[in-house]
Amino acid sequence: MKFLLIIYGNKAFWDSIPADEREATIAEFDAFNTKYTKTGELLGAYGLADVTEAKTVRVRDGMPVVTDGPYLEAKEYLASTYLLDVADEARALEIAAELPAAALSQVEFWPILHEASP
Repeated sequence: MKFLLIIYGNKAFWDSIPADEREATIAEFDAFNTKYTKTGELLGAYGLADVTEAKTVRVRDGMPVVTDGPYLEAKEYLASTYLLDVADEARALEIAAELPAAALSQVEFWPILHEASP
């Protein structure tokens, strides 16, 4: 079964962490990634660029329109995603609880219902 873990970022919160603590936190994420890549349960971990580099694509009158954004009113933004492939939901939740972000803020947990064939 596949599950998506989502972490939201908050630049002000991240910037408030002293540099040495930030480095230690990044090392915790790296250790998590290494551990679960080795078990085969982590298919990928993707850290996203800052929200200022995001774009929004819409098609209007048959033409693509690309704008800067998204411009969200919230202070948090989509920062990282983790793709798990595990035996069951209980195992996925166990792994999600070990993700360092769970101790810093929270981790969203989404079962994946459909997967496109390559």
